[in-house]
Amino acid sequence: MTAADQRPGTGSPPGRGTNRATEPPTPPAGRPPRRWLKALAVFLLITIPAGYLVISALQSRDSGEDKQENASATGLTAGWPSKVQRRIYDVPIPGYSADVAYYETNAWKSSSLYVQFVTSVQGLDRFLVNVGTDRAALKNGEITIDADEAEKVGWRLGGDEDWAGTVFTQKQPQPELEITVDFDNRRHPKVYVVSTVTP
Repeated sequence: MTAADQRPGTGSPPGRGTNRATEPPTPPAGRPPRRWLKALAVFLLITIPAGYLVISALQSRDSGEDKQENASATGLTAGWPSKVQRRIYDVPIPGYSADVAYYETNAWKSSSLYVQFVTSVQGLDRFLVNVGTDRAALKNGEITIDADEAEKVGWRLGGDEDWAGTVFTQKQPQPELEITVDFDNRRHPKVYVVSTVTP
């Protein structure tokens, strides 16, 4: 054995013959690789906005379909018209009224609100006074709502019932009210109103 062979550090230790500089670093235990996190972030950035766009599109489509259905609907809707509608069309329905229903039409030249309700004798008087008229204005046997208007909402006005009606006209743009009352039940008259606003 030569002197060079006996120098310390000149040989490779057992099991250390490979160069560790060429081995890929091992990620610390318990932490996901960075590439996995980047892929997840990209996936979320792409899919979440896309999901919102799909939901928004579906909601817009459904809203459009609902509006089309409401616009094409005909006939009375059971329930009270909104406070805004009652104020615009000057239809102060008395409290505790029954069988309340309404229908609104809109056009370029005029808009109308059709309303029906059953009330008491006192409720009828209160309604007429709040409108701006009174019971004396009702003409016996008079049906002031014409057949075309009645047909539009399925009203059957006329026949053997005890009818009375009046047309309350106001200065534009305030509405004109055609009021017809069915007194077949004297204690609980049924009131039909067509209020028309002309801009």
